[in-house]
Amino acid sequence: MRFGDERESSNYVDDTGRGGLGFGGGGGGNMLGCLIPLIASRFGIGGVIVVVVGYFLLSSLGGLGGLGGYAPSPQQQIGAPAGRSTLDPATKRFTLQVLASTEDTWSKLLGGRYTPTTLVFYSEADQSGCGAAQSAMGPFYCPNDQRIYLDTEFFNELSRRFQAPGDFAMAYVVAHEVGHHVQDLTGKLGEAEQLQARASRTEGNAIQVKIELQADCYAGVWAANARTPEGQSVMEPGDFEEGMRAAEAIGDDTLQRQTQGQVIPDSFTHGTSAQRMEALQRGYKSGDPNVCKF
Repeated sequence: MRFGDERESSNYVDDTGRGGLGFGGGGGGNMLGCLIPLIASRFGIGGVIVVVVGYFLLSSLGGLGGLGGYAPSPQQQIGAPAGRSTLDPATKRFTLQVLASTEDTWSKLLGGRYTPTTLVFYSEADQSGCGAAQSAMGPFYCPNDQRIYLDTEFFNELSRRFQAPGDFAMAYVVAHEVGHHVQDLTGKLGEAEQLQARASRTEGNAIQVKIELQADCYAGVWAANARTPEGQSVMEPGDFEEGMRAAEAIGDDTLQRQTQGQVIPDSFTHGTSAQRMEALQRGYKSGDPNVCKF
């Protein structure tokens, strides 16, 4: 990807170096027992339990006020103390350049409706406005504090475990989570909340799949529109294929087949490999967020 000396976003928190952070305090400990789906949650890892309070529950109880919701303290927003950060400088630079590119792109596409999200780098464990954050959950977006939570070890997992290396594969992860932020700003998450409140578990999963596929589509829209200061596309030959490999690798059917030897469609929460690839490609080919229907 063509990022060169492009700017890095300043909208981030470095919580690395705090690995193993306890979950007590601020109401976080009370949230651990709530094992319910998080609609705007994981980028896509199968076979793991999401130990986090869902968007629907917290928003219906008044956001951060519900259940004694956890609000990051000023000290925690500052990030890791000097010298304790474990964040790889090259990974940090690339990730923040991607984040900056999403800010520029979505600001143009949405105009005054777009306000940036904040990306929280953490290692092993942290706390979010939606409860506990753990590496096993994968990257996720929390609507209650409008932040993205990322343990960059996931990039290594994407390359090694899922056989989906490459810089655009990494960028796709960030752009997907930013896509959830766009959904939050445009009211799509609220719409999905209302639909799921009246739905069965299977129907609720199907609604979540639609949300995840729209975020994939939005990632493609970003990639199609992202430009360098000179007006060149940030995409280079082979980049999009890296993203397609990642989308294929983290489809629900592919992950279920690998982890449990069988596919259970009613339990899908992110979409099949074919669906995720199609959504990413649809957004990339058109460059128009209006094609990303919910």
